Amino acid sequence: MSSEKEIASDKDGVKGKDEVGADAASGAEAAEDKSEKKPSLLEQTTSNQSTAEWLTECMKKSMNISDEPKPESVLDEVSFEGIARYIKSDKCKNIVTMAGAGISTSAGIPDFRSPSPGSRLYNNLQKYNLPHPKAMFSIGVFHENPEPFFTLCKDLFPETYRPTPCHYFIKLLEKKNKLMRHFTQNIDTLERVAGLSDDKNVEAHGSFNTGHCLECGDEYSLEWMKEQIFSKSETVVPKCIKEDCDGVVKPDIVFFGESLPKKFAQNVSDLGRCDCLIVMGTSLVVRPFASLTSRTLKTTPRLYINLENTSAGSSDVMSMMFTGRSGFDFDKEDNIRDVFWQGTCDDGCYALADLLGWGVELRQMVKEEHERLDKEKSASSKKKTSKSGQDHIDKSLNKSANKSPKM
Repeated sequence: MSSEKEIASDKDGVKGKDEVGADAASGAEAAEDKSEKKPSLLEQTTSNQSTAEWLTECMKKSMNISDEPKPESVLDEVSFEGIARYIKSDKCKNIVTMAGAGISTSAGIPDFRSPSPGSRLYNNLQKYNLPHPKAMFSIGVFHENPEPFFTLCKDLFPETYRPTPCHYFIKLLEKKNKLMRHFTQNIDTLERVAGLSDDKNVEAHGSFNTGHCLECGDEYSLEWMKEQIFSKSETVVPKCIKEDCDGVVKPDIVFFGESLPKKFAQNVSDLGRCDCLIVMGTSLVVRPFASLTSRTLKTTPRLYINLENTSAGSSDVMSMMFTGRSGFDFDKEDNIRDVFWQGTCDDGCYALADLLGWGVELRQMVKEEHERLDKEKSASSKKKTSKSGQDHIDKSLNKSANKSPKM
């Protein structure tokens, strides 16, 4: 019995010239497919043109050269006051904030990136002969010698410092149901101390809040690590207390050479859905954090509060090529959304709060929270002193009880 294929291709048992020719051509194509098929000159030219057109389009986007009509601004005025009026309006419901070390400097946290000669931090690190201060945050250096990092911990450890007015302004945005998400480069956990909800807070570079043993993976709390680090005057490297394990317990901060937390990647899409972006206290040079500014829509207002106008943002080539958006547009004639406020983050937040009508509330919040934290710190200190004194008495009594009577 003939197969369906044979019946379909051989009517009356005889093939015509066209059919024979078609079969021969099919056979030739099959033979060519088995060998490496080189693109023709025409195909190469077409492919090169496509690549060139794509690169040209990317360059046009990076330089803001576009045939598209200029988008309209959502601000009634591209100014600090215009940003404030927009935030107060019903149009602005989802604000994303980004923060760097500048929001914590008024808390007294030292600059670990470039400590000045003569400072206590600088002197403490000198003995380790690090090539540069940031080397202590290299995962390779940490594995080789964790001491420099834990020396730094005594100067940076959370709970030693109080949140700044800037931290409380971010908390106030949450209280007003305006905060969508807060992204921070800082590892000091001061957002947590200020009461910011965990679901709103994305610690892009991790934090001291928890730690894990590098050997067995056991988790340790902030309090446990604090007790270990401050147990002696000299530098202490916390070690795992699990039986048969002597691994170093590393705080869950992201070192150079490590991946960012999953929570960062899970919330990056917020930038494309926010109504306003407020960037504070960061020079926007560390990536991928800095590239977040390029993920907003082209019309999303962006406020940059910083001591210096870096005009940075996401001005790297890759961001420009793939998003068509570069850094901030402060000085461009067609700027419809970017505003720079020069000064400290605290002053900037107070100024913005005043324009929003929240100034009194923010100052009251800072005052009350600082008083509360000071009382808790004082009570904790007295408790430790009392416990230390009692331990000393107990040890003395035990020592006396164990003495043998004289004969």
